[in-house]
Amino acid sequence: MLIDWFTVGAQALNFIILVWLLKRFLYTPVLSAIDAREKRIARVSADADRQTSEVQKSRDELLAERKAFDDQRGALLAKAGLDAKAQGERLLSSARQAAESLTSKQNAALLAESLELSDRLGRLAATESLSIARSILKDLADTPLEERISEIFAHRLRGTDPKTREAFDTSLKRSDDVVVVASSFELSDRDKAKIQTAVNETFSADIPLRFETSSQGIAGIALTSGGQRLSWTIADYLKTLEEKVADLLKSRAVPVTEQPTGSSATSLRQEAPAAAA
Repeated sequence: MLIDWFTVGAQALNFIILVWLLKRFLYTPVLSAIDAREKRIARVSADADRQTSEVQKSRDELLAERKAFDDQRGALLAKAGLDAKAQGERLLSSARQAAESLTSKQNAALLAESLELSDRLGRLAATESLSIARSILKDLADTPLEERISEIFAHRLRGTDPKTREAFDTSLKRSDDVVVVASSFELSDRDKAKIQTAVNETFSADIPLRFETSSQGIAGIALTSGGQRLSWTIADYLKTLEEKVADLLKSRAVPVTEQPTGSSATSLRQEAPAAAA
C-alpha cells in the first residue's frame, strides 16, 4: 500500500489550521466568557454575603435598640410607680396633717370658748357674791365689805401656823426687798394701821410696809416679801364654784370626774414663789 505523503501533509496542515481556528475563534471566547461569568458570579456572591452581613448587623442593632427601649420603658414605669406612690403618700400625709391641724384648731377654739365662758361665769359669780356680801354686811352690821376683809386678813395673819411664820420670817431677814401689801381695793388709813399692827405682832418686829392696789384677784389682800406670799381673798371661796363650772364644761365631751376641793378657802394660804413652783 502506497502512502501519499502529500495528502498526509495536507491533512496534517489542515488539522493544525483547524485546531488554530478553533482555539482562536471558539475556545478562547468560550474560556473568556466562562472566566467573566465566574468573576460575575463571585462578585454577586460577594455582594450577597456583604448584604447578608449588613442585614445581620442591622438586625442585631435593632434587637439591641429594642432591648434598650424595653429596659428604659421598664425603668420609666418603675420610676413612675415610685413617684406615684410617693406623691400619694405626700398627699395622704398632707391631708392627715390638715385634718390634725383642723382638729387641733377646733379643740383650741373649744378650749378657748370654755375658758372664756368659765372666766365670765366666775367673774359674774364673784361680782354677784360681792354685791350680796356688801348688802348683807351693811344690813346686819353696817360694816363695809373692804373693812371686814381687812379685819379678817389681820386676824388670819395673827393665826398663821408656826411653819409658815418661820419660813416668812426667814425670808424677811434674808431679803432686802420692801414688804408689799397688795389689795384689790384702796385701803383706808385705819385698815392699813390694823394690818401694820398685825404684821409687827406676828413677826415680833417693826416691819415697814408698802401698800399697793392691785387689779389681780377678787376682794383680797396679799403680803409678799422675798418670794414668799401670804394671802386671803374671797376668790378662795369661789374655787369650788369654778371647779364645778369646769366639770360642767368638760361634761360636754367626757364624763364628769370628781375633783377634790381645796380646804384652804377659809384659812390664810402660803403661796410658793413662781420660780420654786
